[in-house]
Amino acid sequence: MTTIHGRVLNARERLRVAGIPSDEADLDARLLAEHLLGWTTERYFADSNETPPPSFEARFEALVARRAAREPFAYIVGHQEFWGLEIAVSPAVLIPRPETELIVEAALEAIASESPAAVADVGTGSGCLAVAIARERPRAAIVGTDVSDAAIAIARHNAETVGVATRIVFHHTDLLDGVDDQFDLIVSNPPYVRDGDRANIQPEVRFEPSGALYAGVDGLDVIRRLVPQSVERLTRGGTLMFEFGFGQADAVSELILSAAALTMVGLRSDLQGIPRVAIAKKQ
Repeated sequence: MTTIHGRVLNARERLRVAGIPSDEADLDARLLAEHLLGWTTERYFADSNETPPPSFEARFEALVARRAAREPFAYIVGHQEFWGLEIAVSPAVLIPRPETELIVEAALEAIASESPAAVADVGTGSGCLAVAIARERPRAAIVGTDVSDAAIAIARHNAETVGVATRIVFHHTDLLDGVDDQFDLIVSNPPYVRDGDRANIQPEVRFEPSGALYAGVDGLDVIRRLVPQSVERLTRGGTLMFEFGFGQADAVSELILSAAALTMVGLRSDLQGIPRVAIAKKQ
């Protein structure tokens, strides 16, 4: 008789055939089973030789089919880990990625732990940045903006789940349009993928909202608007930090240096040594 582990082995092979790298396919197959069963990894390894419950096989098959179609794992299970938090996601928002945690690290260095601070998260998406900063800095008051009502609904849900909803106000707007507040810190993970990269993008990324990914021929259309808007809304000595893409470091540095009243503080690189986050201060 087929066991849970046997079903997972079959799913691994199906995911590998779909083009998913072996290590990822093996992990995803097991995690999909754990998700469906409500099991921990420890219980899986202890009990996976059991016979599956009656409803398991059809439901597991449906999840595996979605992953084999290259739908991102996070969309299938409905959440993604970010900064030690379980962030709810859907195809209305980008899936939080490890490199975006660089912004959280830099933000926490910019905000003293016991000091009040006004923070804006521009293009908040799932709210992962706003929620993570609010959790770590209990005296921070945060404004999150997004052009998508569906994204804002998810961001509000995440803020409520983490218990920081009373300190985050979300606005449906483009960048900082109509937001008249002054901020000590502005953070953003804006769209920065070049339009020409669409054809070569990873299959999973095609499930993510294009408006949160693509930004013109060089990928900098949104950043070109974000930088001057941020200058207007930063307090003196305030900090702007935002994520950008591979090969864009020089162009981003030039945009900041050409902006009135902004001084480039530095760039943060990911684990591969690729610059990913720009940090600037208002003079």
